Amino acid sequence: MDENAPQGIDPTVPSVARMYDYYLGGKDNFAADREAAEQIMRLAREAGSDVREVALANRGFLIRSVRHIAESGVRQFLDIGAGLPTQDNVHQVVQRVAPGSKVVYVDNDPIVLTHAQALLADNPDTFSVQGDLHRPSDILQAAAAHLDFSRPVAVVLVAVLHFFHDDDEVSKIVSTLRDVLVPGGHLVLSHGYVEPDEGDPAKLAEARGVYRRSASGAIAWRDRETVRGYFDGLELLEPGVVPAQEWRNDDPYRPPGLAKGGVLGAVGRRA
Repeated sequence: MDENAPQGIDPTVPSVARMYDYYLGGKDNFAADREAAEQIMRLAREAGSDVREVALANRGFLIRSVRHIAESGVRQFLDIGAGLPTQDNVHQVVQRVAPGSKVVYVDNDPIVLTHAQALLADNPDTFSVQGDLHRPSDILQAAAAHLDFSRPVAVVLVAVLHFFHDDDEVSKIVSTLRDVLVPGGHLVLSHGYVEPDEGDPAKLAEARGVYRRSASGAIAWRDRETVRGYFDGLELLEPGVVPAQEWRNDDPYRPPGLAKGGVLGAVGRRA
């Protein structure tokens, strides 16, 4: 990315979306993003993990989950905290399965929206709106201009909730979004975690410090039971809440960098 940032973008403040882009091998990032990402990657290596493998596992979960939902007949998707466009975005995956499926991308990062608008300019069934997950009701109101919430919608919250440190607020956010789901609607969710007793407190604190200096300002790992609670009232699809790379993945290879911690993934359905 050209270091001459678009108006309104401070290239000296790391963005979690651009850091994620760097983890995935993308080029839409600034020096500050790369520096912060490399610090996180170093800390993970010292703990026996590989952030790039974790990011790829999370991306694979997103692709497999939304493909499954499209194959089950859902034709509306709301992707919140979409991040920068990369390969196999939600609309590309689901519209290969069912052309004409509607996808709304939501992000609060202006540069993410700029990229999304350019990517989606020639796709009449895909939209991008600015929204802040701190105000989920506003997101639903904006998305209602493009989606019919009286029919099944898949709400996608992939690798976004761990950037909110307040547990009560996260529960309220998920509850607000979950409550709009009618029968046949789905919740797709992934969340960063560390296996119990395996996280080095000093390294976790240092990682929190890196993210505290980013635009998100927070990072919080949560355990499996907490993540499972986000699906209250929904039918958890098999295999339940599992490491993202294990969710309906037929590939037997598991990179060693995924051994400790990473991302949990799960999909729930309103019966």
